[in-house]
Amino acid sequence: MAWCSRDQTLLLPAKGSGIPSCRTLLQTGYIFTVVFLLPLSSSSGCPDVCSCSLGEVNCMNRRLHLVPDGLPANTTTILLDYNNIAVLWNRTFVGQHMLRRLSLHSNIIVSIHRQALVGLGQLQELDLSGNLLTILLPETFFPVPSLMVLNLGYNKLVSLDPELLEVLPHLQTLSLHGNALTSLSSAFLENLPALHTLSLNNNPWVCTCDIQPLFQWLTDNVDKVPDAKSVSCKLPTPFAQYPMIDIGNKSFIFCHESWLHAQDYAFFLLIGPSTFLASICISVLVASIAVACTKMWTASHTYHRPPTTRAERQRAGRLVYS
Repeated sequence: MAWCSRDQTLLLPAKGSGIPSCRTLLQTGYIFTVVFLLPLSSSSGCPDVCSCSLGEVNCMNRRLHLVPDGLPANTTTILLDYNNIAVLWNRTFVGQHMLRRLSLHSNIIVSIHRQALVGLGQLQELDLSGNLLTILLPETFFPVPSLMVLNLGYNKLVSLDPELLEVLPHLQTLSLHGNALTSLSSAFLENLPALHTLSLNNNPWVCTCDIQPLFQWLTDNVDKVPDAKSVSCKLPTPFAQYPMIDIGNKSFIFCHESWLHAQDYAFFLLIGPSTFLASICISVLVASIAVACTKMWTASHTYHRPPTTRAERQRAGRLVYS
């Protein structure tokens, strides 16, 4: 067997021996490196502004305004906390098919494109807490059906569409604390069959009839809300700082469904004024007809006295003979 060395003139195999030369072996090794090793190194590259190790990309506290390009495709965790990212644009993470955890805690995110999370079909944990979100589009979480943990705490959310999370059948933990929510539809929570931990405290809940569905759900699922006693009412004043779960069913005794539906009110609003105007028009028409008839009757029954003076008789005679 021939051994290669820096001095390739040594230990050359004899011609026709069937043993490859050192030059052939070196060329083969170079080709292997180019074809196989370079793609691996490029797929596991790391942005200069971040640090990468063992499948984790750490870009925390780097004063970033955008999610950096060139994130490795084989990473499982991306940490982008404590930056200045304001918008998640379309297909921001399209190359991270293996990502399991994404954290964007404490940025200034105000908007998330409906397809910003495309490509994250394996994502299980998403932290969007500590941002400036006021609304989330219903399509936001369509690309992440495997999500199990979602943290939306300490944003400025004022409402949540009932269909927002219906595409997350595996969601187990949901954090909504510290937002601007005043009520929450029961359909929103009924669309989460796997949910076992929900955080709701530090929201300005308005404990009127609109809060009854949430009150009922909270009463039936108190074991899923560790901070249930801290979920308190902001308004009305008699219930201020009062735990929602302690309000009791008697407080909603007058919150029964009205016997009139929305379409009924619309009917009365449309038909009522129209009927009133029509009655006025009919009254004016009838009065005009009555006045005209009276004048005609008066004209046809007016009494004409016979002429008495000579001048009147002469004038009457001229009218007759003319």
